Amino acid sequence: MLKFVATNRNALIVIAMFRKQIEIKHHLFEETSHSPSLVDIVGEEQLADVVDFCFIENPYFPGEALIRRLQDKLPEVLKAYPSSNPKLAQQGLAVVLHIKPEYLVLGNGATELITIIQNNFVEDMGIPVPTFSEYIEKVQNLEKVKLFQLPADNQYQLDLEEYADWLLEEKLSSALIINPGNPTGQLLSIEKITGFLNRMKHLKLVLLDESFIDFAGEEIPSLMPVVEQFQNLVIVRSMSKHCGVPGLRLGYCCTANEYYLQQIRNALPVWNINTLAEYFLTQLKDTDVEYHKARKHVISDVRELHEALCEIEGYEIYPTNSNFILLKINFAMTAYDLQMKLLQNFGVYVRDCSNKIGLDDKHIRIASKGKEKDQLLIHALKAVAAKC
Repeated sequence: MLKFVATNRNALIVIAMFRKQIEIKHHLFEETSHSPSLVDIVGEEQLADVVDFCFIENPYFPGEALIRRLQDKLPEVLKAYPSSNPKLAQQGLAVVLHIKPEYLVLGNGATELITIIQNNFVEDMGIPVPTFSEYIEKVQNLEKVKLFQLPADNQYQLDLEEYADWLLEEKLSSALIINPGNPTGQLLSIEKITGFLNRMKHLKLVLLDESFIDFAGEEIPSLMPVVEQFQNLVIVRSMSKHCGVPGLRLGYCCTANEYYLQQIRNALPVWNINTLAEYFLTQLKDTDVEYHKARKHVISDVRELHEALCEIEGYEIYPTNSNFILLKINFAMTAYDLQMKLLQNFGVYVRDCSNKIGLDDKHIRIASKGKEKDQLLIHALKAVAAKC
């Protein structure tokens, strides 16, 4: 069994070389557009043998003290209903975001809010691809969506001037931007996005996904501080990614548009946030210093991982300003085949991006899991490429 307790980088690699092959439930990959959960595809008995580089997270937050507080609180919150007043939970989040609490709406994950926004406000929308699949799949009428293909020969980078020209040409009323991009990791500057927003003030809606913005730099280049300047702007963020708590199902949106705020709140069910998630939000103020230390630790890890990956022959490594990295395979193997080989032979689970519209079958996405575990990924990628 592969264990990551009380070991070191070289020991991890040695263990990987002598592991037994992982048994995989292959059919689960065909039943979802997202990556299936690791425990589902390998089972509880093999879970300790695999490192999940597929799930994008903050491996350093919550810290042990906060986890203990959550554990201690669990018996109480299991027997309690969440608050029927969402303003109480919004206030704790607003303090650490330095935003007015009335501009926030909490969701049971960002996907709940994405679905509501698209189904209630979007008459038509321009979506750059490749992208996060929920933005396409949750639109009830696919005729509403027009896809803006990002150029493969420029590493799928989004040029906002070209995008704005295209939106005008197509006469679209809504636009999506993900910053940093998913799956590319591309970061658009505040200046470029505000320039786009000033040019696109005629649009009904600009939906800006900033789920990975906390890993874009030591100073967070979010547009939330200027949200009041743009009445058509709605910012969506997933706390699963930057806080490392996907099981709590927490996300939020931020806008100064009172109509949008009211309509989103009206579409949400009462108690859409569970009691444990509510309690977590109350702890953000006291753990804010710890959180920022953790996210900066992730930034440092990703930079080191990126440098190491660039030294491996056989892959094109895309630039990133997020906590994940996109790779293109430059030898005779598809992303799915590489995913399976890494998982079965090395206990390394990565994201096959073949099912992302606008991307070919040669790309995988990986997330940093900390310097020690990242060494196992580096070793595995080297080993596979060396044999091809």
